[in-house]
Order: sequence, then C-alpha cells, then structure tokens
Amino acid sequence: MIPTHTTMAAVAFCGEWFIFACDKKLVATHSKQARDVFVFDCSTAEKKPKNGKDDNSSDGGASEETGSDKVLAFAVSSSGKLVALTDDTKRLVLFRCEPSWQCISIRWVVRRCTSLMFSQAEDELLATDKSGDVYSFSVLEPQREGELKMGHLSMLLAVSMSPDDKYLITADRDEKIRVSHLRSPYNIQSFCLGHQQFVSALLVPSGHPHWLLSGSGDGSMKLWEYESGRKLQSWDLKELEDAPSSEAVKHKATVCRITSSPDSRYVAVQCERVSTIQFFTLDQEGEEKLLPHSRLSLPHCPLDMAFDPEGRLWVLMDSSDAPLQMYTLKQDSWECDAGSPELNRVTEAFKPHLETLEASTRIDSRFEHLYKVSFDNVTAYLQKKQQRLEEQQLKRVMAQKANGNKKAKKETAEAGIQSST
Repeated sequence: MIPTHTTMAAVAFCGEWFIFACDKKLVATHSKQARDVFVFDCSTAEKKPKNGKDDNSSDGGASEETGSDKVLAFAVSSSGKLVALTDDTKRLVLFRCEPSWQCISIRWVVRRCTSLMFSQAEDELLATDKSGDVYSFSVLEPQREGELKMGHLSMLLAVSMSPDDKYLITADRDEKIRVSHLRSPYNIQSFCLGHQQFVSALLVPSGHPHWLLSGSGDGSMKLWEYESGRKLQSWDLKELEDAPSSEAVKHKATVCRITSSPDSRYVAVQCERVSTIQFFTLDQEGEEKLLPHSRLSLPHCPLDMAFDPEGRLWVLMDSSDAPLQMYTLKQDSWECDAGSPELNRVTEAFKPHLETLEASTRIDSRFEHLYKVSFDNVTAYLQKKQQRLEEQQLKRVMAQKANGNKKAKKETAEAGIQSST
C-alpha cells in the first residue's frame, strides 16, 4: 500500500514519476525520460464557488478565504496511475499521470484533511480530517461529493487499508489504532493498543498482507497482526542507536515515516529531526518477524523519503546544497549513489523549487502540538506544603530570636538599675 505523505515537504514515486510536494505546489518529473515537468500550484487553482455549501461553521468558524493553499497531504495509488492531494483551502484534487498528467477533478472537503489513501481497487479515495472523521470519495465518479464513512473521538493522523480492501485501519491522537470493516465501518474488527503517545505513521508492508507497522510520538515502532489486534513486536528506536544524537535527546523521537521496499524485504523508518534512518528486514520464514538491519547516517536531517521501483531509497533533506540524495543497497549496506543519471535529471527539474523548500524547512515541528500535557497535582501540592512548612519554621526561628533579643535587653536594663542603686 502506498502511504500518505504530509507536509512540510514530501516525496513519492508514481511509477517512474518522482513527485515532490512543498508549500503550495505539487511537482512531478520523470526519472527515466526527458518529459515535461508537471506543476500544480494550489494558489492558482479553481476557487470554491461562492454559492457553494457553507461548511465553514464546522471548521472552527474560519472563512474559506483564510486558507493558505498549502498542500496538507497527498497520496499515490498502488498502480502508480493516480495521485490525489488536499490543501489548506479544503480542495481535494484528483490527477491521472499516465499516459500524461491530467487534473481529473477538484472537489471540496468539509474540514481540513490530515491524510489520504486510495483503495487497492482504486475506485475509492479516503480522506481523514482533524475532527476524527473519514470521508469516502469516488474515483470512478470524480465529481461526486464525499460520503461520511466513520468517525473517531480524536484527531486522525494516519490511515491505511488491507490489500484486499476488507479492512480500514485508522490511527488517532489518543494512541488508538482501530481496524474496521471498510464496507460497514461501524463493525469494528479489533483495536491495536499499546502506544503511549499519538500514532503518527501506519504501513501494511508489501508482501505481508496481515501485518501492520505503526510509529508513534513515543519513539517506538510496533508490529501487529491487525485482524486480531495482537502485538507481535515492539522496538524503541532510541535503544537501537549506538550513541543517541543531541537532536534525539533534545526532542522526542517522533516516527514520521515508515516505508517498505518494492520487494518487501526492507523497511525504512524515519524520525522527525533525527539525521539517521533505521532499516529493518522482514523475515519471510523465521520466528523473528522484524530484524534490525542497519542505520544510515545522513549529512542533514531528512524531510521525507521514498523507495523507487528499483528499490533505491531517495531522501529529501534539509539542505540547500544537496537537498536530494539516492541510496543503493551494496554488500548489505546503504551507500550514496551521487552519480546516478536519474538523480541528476530529477535534481535539475527540482532546482526552480528549492526556494520554496528552504522556506518550508524553517517551520516548527508539525508534531510538537500533539503531545499531551500532563498535570501532576499531587507533586504540586507537596511542593507547596513543603514551602509552607519551611516558611512557618522560619517565622518561629525569627520569633525566637526576637524574643531572645527582648529578654537580653530587659536583663541588661535591670542590671543597670541595680548597679545604679
């Protein structure tokens, strides 16, 4: 399954097309052939008709003109023939990329979306939003409005589906992963529970249709048998580091991307603002399901990553000098392939949009506000009580000193009177 990619800056492959989304633009360039670069700019796209249905009251009272046109999420279909994006102005745009790029439709969502996902049959596009709802949009009828599928009580952050389109898998801010029947989402198959913070990434790895990988703000990645909700393995990503980086210590290690290679042998895990990528291997036969393989140290923090059809990993980095690098597996280690003609072709097409990328990297963490603030009232009470006792003790000491001084003065005065008589 092809995962959703969310802003700030994101990359993906749609067949041989390399896709880059940042700020208000989606840019696609062919990695193998000298074909025209496709650019879709949301700031110049179709505006919502003024006589359209007013859904702004359901989105915190904000008016439609307040949208920034920034791309919030995009998704690629399994066949690599379809792409969809959604932006801050609540557009939902559907594209066909073969035989040539074409915008099929522009529709409108009720609330700003957090993730998108195509069904395996590519007849349905699912959109999750910040209020916890999932809407279904038809691909076959690209002008039809969306239908409400289901809802959570908390903001949805990630969505996935089983390869047979039987189950819809959703993850929210309240640490829950819910497995529902896609055709009747009110029927809940299972919950996958165990994360200690919001669940920020989901992936059903290719070649393993009954497994689910999940990443969280708690810095862990877990492997589930999602139909039963049974946890198979859990990895604390910080424990796999030889020496935790200063960034990893300073910030919580939020898992922001989990992706698998086309041959389903390797899984790459990226944490926000950490300049390494952790690789795992998916064991085909042994008892151990998920095995740590290697760590790739990067010259800069990664913004996003994607495997191409040949199994090479492309990494978008927070760098103006070399923002895009490609890594190839050679003798069991991932090595930079800076001389690749595909990389050079994509980088050349990419250059005009570097200014947008550099501006986007100055934005704060997109996950920081999702961490829950805990209040320890008992500790605060005990601290205040201790402070009160110390203040009372200080007053008693001061009073005793004052009384002692008065007594000493009185005795001195009495002694003076007696000596004078």
